[in-house]
Amino acid sequence: MDVSPHLLIIDDDREIRDLLSRFLTKHGYRVTTAKDAREARRVLADARIDLLILDVMMPGEDGLSLCRDLRSKSATPIIMLTAMGEETDRIVGLEMGADDYLPKPFNPRELLARIKAVMRRAAGLPASDPAERGKVLRFAGWTLDLGRRRLESPSGEAIELSTGEFELLVAFAERPQRVLNRDQLLDLARGRAAVPFDRSIDVQVSRLRRKIEADPKSPQIITTVRGGGYVFTPMVERA
Repeated sequence: MDVSPHLLIIDDDREIRDLLSRFLTKHGYRVTTAKDAREARRVLADARIDLLILDVMMPGEDGLSLCRDLRSKSATPIIMLTAMGEETDRIVGLEMGADDYLPKPFNPRELLARIKAVMRRAAGLPASDPAERGKVLRFAGWTLDLGRRRLESPSGEAIELSTGEFELLVAFAERPQRVLNRDQLLDLARGRAAVPFDRSIDVQVSRLRRKIEADPKSPQIITTVRGGGYVFTPMVERA
């Protein structure tokens, strides 16, 4: 049985699809390609996909819309490809639930490194001590099960998190009541898969707040320290 990770490349540029397919196949991945959102949905209906590489600019339904729709149904990791300099697309992509982004043009080896980093996070292979991942963390009525990669609300509802959101929440919950700046959070939650300084952490914090705060506009769990970063304020119990 072939257990190689199965990647889906969604890009309207046939040359890019073919180049990446050959390159990633050479590096041990199974690769399927799609030229647009409609074709991608047909593939997803028939195959188990481990990670998507999704271009933002496509005819018909664009990558941002497809990303939002897929994220509402699945936690499958998504890496978005954006035009060079289009910071808005990158920020919106992260808000839609993408796990990482890469601006075009790019070196295929850079994409390969991003794929490996995102899949490590999705598989629960963290930067922190792997032995710690069997823990359950409880805070403010919430339950974060690191082994099962599951977040439960105080009412017992399972809350869907992208891999980036999950790793960021773990970084906070394992270091409560400490000021963590953006560079530290990039190191802890994204393994420096992003550029040294960008707005991706702020975007992920905003998404987390919408999911765990009673009032995201007046956050009590993840608070902002002006000029410093963020603090995870609750007491955390470890089981």
